[in-house]
Amino acid sequence: MQRTGRINTPSYRIVVVEHTEGPKTGNVVEKVGTYNPKTKERVLNAERIKYWMSVGAKPSDTVHNMLVSLGILNAKKINVLPKYKEPAPAVAPDSAKATTGEEGSGEAKKEEVVAPAETPAEVPAEEAKPEEPVVEKKTPDVVETPAA
Repeated sequence: MQRTGRINTPSYRIVVVEHTEGPKTGNVVEKVGTYNPKTKERVLNAERIKYWMSVGAKPSDTVHNMLVSLGILNAKKINVLPKYKEPAPAVAPDSAKATTGEEGSGEAKKEEVVAPAETPAEVPAEEAKPEEPVVEKKTPDVVETPAA
């Protein structure tokens, strides 16, 4: 199919081209029909199409479906639409479980009871290491107040 026509008014020529050429190049072997998608008008030369297919020409998938619907070919139609791809999830599955609760079960998140931490007296001296040194601030014993 070679597209012709203006912007927003497409029309197509059904053409025979060499397998090394594309329909846009204009190196057409023979024009065998036209198609107007707005009015659904199809004008095809069935004899020439059958001749070219007998000598080895292969129609594109869209033209094949058109020939099947007109009864020129006795075959099944070919699905020309792209296969459905499921969209990728926006959030990673690991973080989704953390935000939705327990694997999306719909139940409220159960609170876990944590045992109280051991006191430093119970922990051996080697394990009890303070993270930061504790510095005591000395406050003055006498506080001066301004006289009124």
